[in-house]
Amino acid sequence: MARGKKIYEGKAKTLYEGPEPGTLIQYFKDDATANNAEKHGVIEGKGVLNNRLSEFFMTGLGQIGVPTHFIKRLNMREQLIRAVEIVPLEVIVRNYAAGSMAKRLGMEEGSMLPRPIVEFSYKDDSLGDPLVPEEYIIALGWASQQDLDDMIALALRVNDFMSGVMYGVGIKLIDFKIEIGRQFDGDFQRLIVADEISPDSCRLWDMETGEKLDKDVFRRDLGNLADAYTEVARRLGVLPTNNNAPMGKPTLIN
Repeated sequence: MARGKKIYEGKAKTLYEGPEPGTLIQYFKDDATANNAEKHGVIEGKGVLNNRLSEFFMTGLGQIGVPTHFIKRLNMREQLIRAVEIVPLEVIVRNYAAGSMAKRLGMEEGSMLPRPIVEFSYKDDSLGDPLVPEEYIIALGWASQQDLDDMIALALRVNDFMSGVMYGVGIKLIDFKIEIGRQFDGDFQRLIVADEISPDSCRLWDMETGEKLDKDVFRRDLGNLADAYTEVARRLGVLPTNNNAPMGKPTLIN
């Protein structure tokens, strides 16, 4: 499918005009960034893996009635998606204390929380994506109270789905972040899950060993990021399996 002109390039993805009004083509890059892009690398095959994994999760969410921007995967690195107006917030769901939360509160990493906690951060790399309370969000006009209630409900449904899927393959969903988009039909607005869901946007730990299978491998120099993402994809059945051959570089069926 022919791309239109480039309309946006982010750290890990590029967006192009789609073939029909209201659509975009989302291209997954091999770039890896951490610490608000202070650390940067190019990981061969990462974009291919994230394209396939995000397709897997978005399709699963759609099957349980959670609306997303995903329409279909086009090839190894591209998806056809619905064009939306992105709410300038990251919605973070935490099941265990880790990362900035553990550091902020002096908690041991991996401590189970009594219930999932939903946080919001303002999307601005230059500011370090700071956490913002709901009162700020409403007062500054980024979202209404009803929007926030709907975003929290969406995030918790995603958490239920993702936690169950990961548990089934021996992985703990420590935390994750999603972005929400506004889709308009005349005066009617619908909030839907946008951007991507992949190991770039989740913390995933092996349930038995605690091995990290997410971008913390890159952030903390813990090993090969492509190997970690490939293991997640293998467990979820996204990669073809050949029991007679060792796992090599990512090879995906188009």
